[in-house]
Parts: sequence; C-alpha cells; structure tokens
Amino acid sequence: MPETASEPRYDVIAIGNAIVDIIASCSDEDIAELELNRGGMTLVDADGADRLYAAMGPATEKSGGSAANTLAGLAQLDVQCAFIGQVADDQFGKVFAHDIRAAGIDFDTPVREQDPPTGRCLIFVTPDGERTMNTFLGAGQFLPASALDEELIASAAILYLEGYLWDPEEPRRAMRRAIEVARNAGRKVAFTASESFVIDRHGDDFRAMIDDGLIDILFVNESELATLTGEDDFDTGFDAVAAKVPVLVATRSAKGAVASAHGERAVTTAAPVAKVVDTTGAGDQFAAGFLAGYAKGERLEVCLKRGAIAAAEVISHYGPRPEADMKALMEKSL
Repeated sequence: MPETASEPRYDVIAIGNAIVDIIASCSDEDIAELELNRGGMTLVDADGADRLYAAMGPATEKSGGSAANTLAGLAQLDVQCAFIGQVADDQFGKVFAHDIRAAGIDFDTPVREQDPPTGRCLIFVTPDGERTMNTFLGAGQFLPASALDEELIASAAILYLEGYLWDPEEPRRAMRRAIEVARNAGRKVAFTASESFVIDRHGDDFRAMIDDGLIDILFVNESELATLTGEDDFDTGFDAVAAKVPVLVATRSAKGAVASAHGERAVTTAAPVAKVVDTTGAGDQFAAGFLAGYAKGERLEVCLKRGAIAAAEVISHYGPRPEADMKALMEKSL
C-alpha cells in the first residue's frame, strides 16, 4: 500500500532524453534525397547524425528532448519542476544543463564521464511546417537507476515519463524503478507514448502497465492511440483505453483534442494560429498546458484549452519551447 503522501515539493518531475535540437529548413526534395521518414522520428547512430548534420543548411541549436520541452512550458506557467536525464561531460551537455536550469527547472543528474556524447536531434523542417526528426540519443540512453534521486521523485505530485526513453534498456529499468518509487509515495504517474514506433516496439509493456493500473495520466495522439489499441476508429480505441486509465488525453492535430477523467469527457478545438512554421514540440507543449491546468485543479475542459493554446504558440515559430509570455497568453485566450 502507498504511504500517505506528504505535501509535494514539486508539481511535476520528469524523466526523459537530454537532447540538443539542431533545426534547419529544407525542401521536400531534400527529404526524399536523404531518404528520411517524413514527419516521423527515426533513431540514428553517431555516424548517421554526423552525415545528416553535414547535409543540413544553416541551423539553430536549442535544448530539447520531449519531457524537458514539456517542463520548459510548465515552468513558464509557474509550475514547480525538476528533471532527470543523462548528459555527457561535453559542450552539448553544458548547453543542455545551462538551458534547463535557466528556465527555472531543477536539474542535478550527475554527468556521464565516458562516451557516448550528449544526444542531439537533427530536425528538418519542410515549407509546410512539418518536422522530420532524426535522433541520436547518445548519453541519454545510458541513464542508470543509480542516477535517480528517489527522494526527489517521491517529493513530486506527478512523475512524467517520456516514451522515447523507454526504448533503450538501461533507462527503461530506471523508469520502472521511478514508477515504483512514485506509487509507493502516493504520487501520480503520467506517461506520454511519444511515437507510434515506440509502441510498435514496446506496446506489450505499455498495455501491461495500463492493465496493472500503473499509469494515472496517459498522453497519446490519434496515430499512437490506433497503434496502441489496434482500432482504426478513434472513438472505439479511446473508449477502450479510457476504461482503464484515470485520465486519458488524445490529441488530434487540427481536429483538436479529447480527454476523459474519472468518467467525465471533454473536447476542445485546435487553437487558431496565423501560420504553422514548425510542428516540433506541439505534443510536448500540449502536455505542458494540460498538466499546468491539472496541477492547479482546473476543470478538464480548461486543461484541454490550455493544452491547445500552448501547442498553437509553439508551432508558430521554430523550436520546441515557448517564445511568448505563456502566462499572459493564457490569461488573454482563456
């Protein structure tokens, strides 16, 4: 039985990939020539990352990683956050650590002294704003359970886990341990599926965690939901998962989003955006907006609207993290 939960020190603590995003514009022809998985995320090795970097045009470099991006959005909305992720003792590792701490997020995971280097994600953005991601996980895939600050995990109201990091074995063990620690402390566990290919590889794990009641809040998009359930019909798949997960949030791109919480169901339309520039981080920021409302006890419909507003902001510019004053934007838009 879980211990009686004490007053949390943090609203959200996340475990995820510590990655620096390298973002460049490209043409549709570039995507075809480089044989990239348009609109998806593909894992690459160090040589592949170097090859794609050489093929990129002028680029911007910004700290990323799905869960870290979500925390960056949450921190702007006055949500107290901490991050656990692995970087190497190199320049990209220093960039990542500086950026996340500058955002007001606590980050104290010890650096990894040996190879591989800090992870990076090479993102090619076509004229329609679609992003094609090619990720070298680097040091992130060697996050050990021994690097977890279990007292820190137990002190957060919500443990937020990134599906991308479930793929490598070592951080998967660490995340399983983190779930155990959080649940023993009476905390909630949130999980984002991240990408359909992750479900293809680890769907049995995810379905077992859902069946065992280990996930309190689940984030998926429409494609991921279909992969998870095997159902082509959205409502059929949604209802099947909603019956097993206390809070389910499913985003549907331009069609908005749907959520259920303890039998209540709510929907929202997509927030308007003048021009879609780069869809990188849309799901991450939707989760940030939703969790910001959830952490404050707001109604389900308001949580969804917050998510839609945050997603619309991030797709209006390059990069996976907010650039606008999110508090002011929320006050204006809600």
